[in-house]
Amino acid sequence: MERIRLHDKTFKICIPHDEILKSIKVVADQINKDYKNVETPLFISVLNGSFMFTSDLLKCLEIQCELSFIKLSSYEGTGSTGEVKKMIGLSQNIKGRSVVVLEDIVDTGVTIECLYAMLKEAGAADIKICTLLLKPEAYKKPIPIDYAAIKIPNDFIVGYGLDYDEIGRQYKDIYVLDPDS
Repeated sequence: MERIRLHDKTFKICIPHDEILKSIKVVADQINKDYKNVETPLFISVLNGSFMFTSDLLKCLEIQCELSFIKLSSYEGTGSTGEVKKMIGLSQNIKGRSVVVLEDIVDTGVTIECLYAMLKEAGAADIKICTLLLKPEAYKKPIPIDYAAIKIPNDFIVGYGLDYDEIGRQYKDIYVLDPDS
């Protein structure tokens, strides 16, 4: 579909599914190389938005790893609230572990900053950030983004796990808000 309508807004396709998968494969290849000799890193997927990214990335990994999920939220409508709500927390001991955080999108960095502090406090030995989408114009935090599959402008997008007020996650492509609608 070239355009989709969600609530009161229209979105047009901006990143097709095959391009998403190719970009994920590049990141997975780098992670496979970087973690080749690391004993069972823990991947932490940030719900809800990263479920598709996590699934496709893990299918490309050749290393032994564990997977866990955490649910944090800082969005309402089309913008960040600036406040992170913890809805489902980390349940396992990560003291001394190598951790890779899997995010759908990094823009303001509020969620990353909060999660990074939580993981440091819990004793993670090493923390890397891996995101499907990075908005370099919006991200100004000091925490490095170690793996970014696709860099995008500071536009509002949906699809491939990302939502607009909880709808639109199911689309395999990524759509951008159509300013002409």
